[in-house]
Amino acid sequence: MLKGTGVSEGIGIGRIFLVNDEPLEYTPKTVTDKDNEINRLKEAIDEFCRITERREENFRSTAGDEEAAIMMGHIGIAKDPFLMGEVEKLIGNGKCAEAAFESMCDMFIQIFSATGDDITKQRAEDVRDVKTGVLGILLGKNELRLSEVPEGTVICAREITPSMIAEMKKENIAGILTEAGSTTSHSAILARVLEIPAVMSVPGLMDSAKNGEGVILDGVKGNVILSPDETQLRCYTERREKLIIERRELEKYRGKITASADGTKYDLVCNIGKPEDAAKALEADGEGVGLFRTEFLFMDKTSVPSEEEQFREYKKAAMILKGRQLVIRTLDIGGDKNIPCLEMKKENNPFMGFRAIRYCLGNRELFKTQLRAILRASAFGNVSIMFPLITCVEEIREAKALVDEIKASLRAEDIEFDENIKTGIMAETSAAGVIADLLAKESDFFSIGTNDLTGYTMAADRGNSEVAYLYSPYQPSVLRMIRSIIQAGRKQGIPVGMCGEAASDPMMIPLLISFGLTEFSVSSPAVLRVRKYISSWTKERADEVTAKAMSFETEKDVREYLETVV
Repeated sequence: MLKGTGVSEGIGIGRIFLVNDEPLEYTPKTVTDKDNEINRLKEAIDEFCRITERREENFRSTAGDEEAAIMMGHIGIAKDPFLMGEVEKLIGNGKCAEAAFESMCDMFIQIFSATGDDITKQRAEDVRDVKTGVLGILLGKNELRLSEVPEGTVICAREITPSMIAEMKKENIAGILTEAGSTTSHSAILARVLEIPAVMSVPGLMDSAKNGEGVILDGVKGNVILSPDETQLRCYTERREKLIIERRELEKYRGKITASADGTKYDLVCNIGKPEDAAKALEADGEGVGLFRTEFLFMDKTSVPSEEEQFREYKKAAMILKGRQLVIRTLDIGGDKNIPCLEMKKENNPFMGFRAIRYCLGNRELFKTQLRAILRASAFGNVSIMFPLITCVEEIREAKALVDEIKASLRAEDIEFDENIKTGIMAETSAAGVIADLLAKESDFFSIGTNDLTGYTMAADRGNSEVAYLYSPYQPSVLRMIRSIIQAGRKQGIPVGMCGEAASDPMMIPLLISFGLTEFSVSSPAVLRVRKYISSWTKERADEVTAKAMSFETEKDVREYLETVV
């Protein structure tokens, strides 16, 4: 049995269709007719955009507008003025179209891949997809025909791209297996939306799998069984039928209050990246938004978005939510993210460098512009401000002082805003955990970012396969840190939420209930499932499980115990 990461729930049973990477090989050459070479590239990009528009239409009908926007984002990358300008410069210096385009794409892929931020890593995946598509057209390579695979096919590839998923007929695909990829990649998101079981990051997959071989994959536990026997087939077929029934039964939780079995109520809200996602949150029966990532407003701009531009986007999200909670996180960027309009300096260790609240406090006019936009938007809904990467009391005090300064200027200008707007922090470092009692005195709320909290606590980059074994929320140190933050917040009388992946992990939920978490902020597709998980626990039972889990000394023992009780 092979082991990977389950990224899309469900049991897939079928036969393997191996997608072997066709090398996009060419011999770089020096060109003299530079105008002709630029025209070759422009024609290839136009063809790529026509193909992508067709895929976008397909996604719009099968998955929805938000997913279709991923394809439109590919068109935006291919036609990006900065990218094209740099490529044309390289062609002007004598490079052929293939070498010039590949060179610039690889530069962006390297920049985006270097970050520990999953959202930015998605952009690396998108640029790689665009590069492959445009180079394939330039080199005259035939398109992969995944639309023609038979029913019951399990796609098996080194890496799957959104373009490949867009070519698939959902009804013919029993599952997706890859050697690369993560739960937050665009491909994983699309697999979940299309309800295709998927397991990614399976070491040795392409060397082990054979074309046409029978296979079973578990999109929850990440197990992959090649050439299953009759007993395994029967067992997993029964499990698949049970999961299908359970998925239908989740609809029973739509419109219900989020509460534990003994009646304790919790807030169940969503993480979003753009205003339109607020509508998706409501469609999924989310109770509001616990995290609005604002860096998307900056990432695709050639100039810094103005106060008015930002105000319109924040106001739009607030109005969509109609009085439900909207927590807006201020700009969370660093030297690992290439945002051309901000001209950020490259750092040797950007994850511990001039990033997030540090960058904002060091660029006050930029920060004040964003805060003014958020405060103005607060007049149109239930808006709160959240500061990322707070590691000391001075940082939150400085940030709050700026909020007060802007409030005074808005009053003087007779501009409406919520005088009682709440300000809180992302607790996502061990520093924040150690002084959580001090930070709680300065905050109206906490939101625990378990992705970064785990990485910083364990000093482990989950993108580094050599240390990925350390990156786990079940590590005793991480669990103690989470407990400490929640207890400090509760002692001070402020609500404590969680917006990292652990908030939707069924094995973490009894621990979070026992620790005293008050809010779960999850992806929109996870809302009903998390509501069901919460409803199955009483505080008494959660306390029993937590006492046992916290008694173990190793991650393995904690994880294996929780697997037996969930």
